[in-house]
Amino acid sequence: MNKYGLLSLLMMLISVTVFLLLRGPNADLSLGITILGILSVIGIVFAAMSKKWLSGILGVLTNGAVLIFVFFLLLAKGIGG
Repeated sequence: MNKYGLLSLLMMLISVTVFLLLRGPNADLSLGITILGILSVIGIVFAAMSKKWLSGILGVLTNGAVLIFVFFLLLAKGIGG
């Protein structure tokens, strides 16, 4: 794994950590969606810049899963008002 692959996986770990820190009944959903979305897109860019196939695929899959989760959070925010 090269440095971009590791940075991509690190972005996913930071996203999970931020989600765990920002959860709760009084959580600011807009802030969480923004932070998780930005970290996920940055992680996908790092995965695309990676020269190794394994780290690129793992980075895109893990950060893509976080991005899908962000989409569902955005959808829930829109439905909930």
